[in-house]
Amino acid sequence: MDTPPKKLLDQVREVVRLKHYSLRTEESYVSWIRQYIVFHQMLHPKDLGRQELEAFLTHLAVDQHVAASTQNQALSALLFLYREVLQLDEDWIIEAIRAKQPHRLPVVLTKAEVFTIITAMSGMHQLMAKLLYGCGMRLMECVRLRVKDVDFAQHQIVIRAAKGMKDRVTVLPDSLILPLQERLNHVKLMHDRDLALGYGHVYLPFALERKYPHASQEWGWQYVFPAKSLSSDPRTGLRRRHHVHESSLQKAVKAAARLAGIVKHVHCHTFRHSFATHLLEQGYDIRTVQELLGHADVKTTMIYTHVLNRGGMAVRSPLDAPAGEYTPVPKT
Repeated sequence: MDTPPKKLLDQVREVVRLKHYSLRTEESYVSWIRQYIVFHQMLHPKDLGRQELEAFLTHLAVDQHVAASTQNQALSALLFLYREVLQLDEDWIIEAIRAKQPHRLPVVLTKAEVFTIITAMSGMHQLMAKLLYGCGMRLMECVRLRVKDVDFAQHQIVIRAAKGMKDRVTVLPDSLILPLQERLNHVKLMHDRDLALGYGHVYLPFALERKYPHASQEWGWQYVFPAKSLSSDPRTGLRRRHHVHESSLQKAVKAAARLAGIVKHVHCHTFRHSFATHLLEQGYDIRTVQELLGHADVKTTMIYTHVLNRGGMAVRSPLDAPAGEYTPVPKT
């Protein structure tokens, strides 16, 4: 008996996993491809071309009012569909135009504002916020941090498979060593209880779980910030303890900013922007900051030099000229 052909979205999931893309990317790509098919009255994408692709992207911009980054995300999903899943290599796919991204300066807090917000937080969320600011970590890098990657002896944190699937090393502040050690003691007790109940597994990247069958229960692979309860893995159905959901930290940061009376648009990534800017203010070389942030191009790090400029490009307004420099014109 012939095996029925796989559904298109199942093919997408299969190729995404073959390329070791994250679950988030998988969910995003499948969602955009589904919307694309529905927009064109359930026609198969192989029967659609450049005109239909541009019509969908125009619909997102004009009717849905999505941001340029969202429109580009949709385009990336559709290009993945045509190139990687349907194996098409036509000229119109290569010539697909991305929406122009607006050039915006990052929101940066002063040191006083940073500590005011952090002081308004408590417990696990306060420790996570300190890591974001003290180490320049991204939100997901913080929630996915594993025990084995915290190096107390070398005063450093190894960030694995960050943006662009690159590892990097960043600084571990001295002031966070004791709080992190106390945190790990608490997590170790939780992990021991899970093992006693027959659980204690965590997700392992790529094929490590097949290569090292017992590694998922090892202490070093556990998350520094695990979730309070066990949950089922959406891909395998296995019951594991995942890391804490990132939305809990996002909500805690926003609540703390409101409590502190900070009117700037503060989110988790603002701590990373502030980390970079404050290091440059202290006189550290931009290449050093680039390495700590994990930027592939120093031009990305250069944006913080613009934030450093006081006022409008460090220009002193004529309104602020000292009184001695101002000579009033005598009235006639």
